[in-house]
Amino acid sequence: MLTQLPDGFTAVVTGAGGGIGSAVIDALLASPRPGRVVGVGRRAPSRDDPRFEGLALALEHEDERRALVAHLDGAPLHLLFNAIGLLHHAEGGIHPEKRLDDLDPAALSRLFEVNAILPAMLLQALQPVLKGRHPALVASLSARVGSIGDNRLGGWYAYRASKAAHNMLMKTAAVELRRLNRASTVVCLHPGTTDSPLSAPFQARVPEGKLFTPAFVAERLLAVLGERTPEESGSFYDWAGEPVAW
Repeated sequence: MLTQLPDGFTAVVTGAGGGIGSAVIDALLASPRPGRVVGVGRRAPSRDDPRFEGLALALEHEDERRALVAHLDGAPLHLLFNAIGLLHHAEGGIHPEKRLDDLDPAALSRLFEVNAILPAMLLQALQPVLKGRHPALVASLSARVGSIGDNRLGGWYAYRASKAAHNMLMKTAAVELRRLNRASTVVCLHPGTTDSPLSAPFQARVPEGKLFTPAFVAERLLAVLGERTPEESGSFYDWAGEPVAW
């Protein structure tokens, strides 16, 4: 697992309360290689493993991001896996749009805040423990529908646009982080359709065999991440290891 990283590496997984984030934590802890795995969610996750540390933090707030950095106490961060994302929120009136008439400025702003701005601000906060000379992998969940080149169906305006913005922010950050740490690699990852609350309202239209378990997705994404090199920093791959068009 993640052979680019040293034995005893430190990992942070955000969105730890979601299906993919939780499964990534389990996959990491199933290996003897990590020395420290920090899971961050709105509710503190827990695992029966002495290497695991669960934090309850709302990372959209600057002081909560500072709390995460303080918790790491200056230790080099080898893996950041960001699994935070928002597609719909019934209570907030947020649903994927089918047409221009459905666009709502508040929903647009909220999806940009969660899917694009938050991952970028997380990287900003964690710069001190990502820079240096140690191997550092940054993976942030994107989505194929955020690909401008692959958009043939339209719709889902806010989600598509927020993920496209996410991709540009990650690619731009990859350029800067490469100057701060030549051994850093930033990758956007498309997990496929995962059996989770995010995809639940839309699973009826998923072709047979294309609805994946969180455990399968976590295994595949870590495998894909483990194949990347610093020369590929700022790239976009799917769960099968295939590049995705920007």
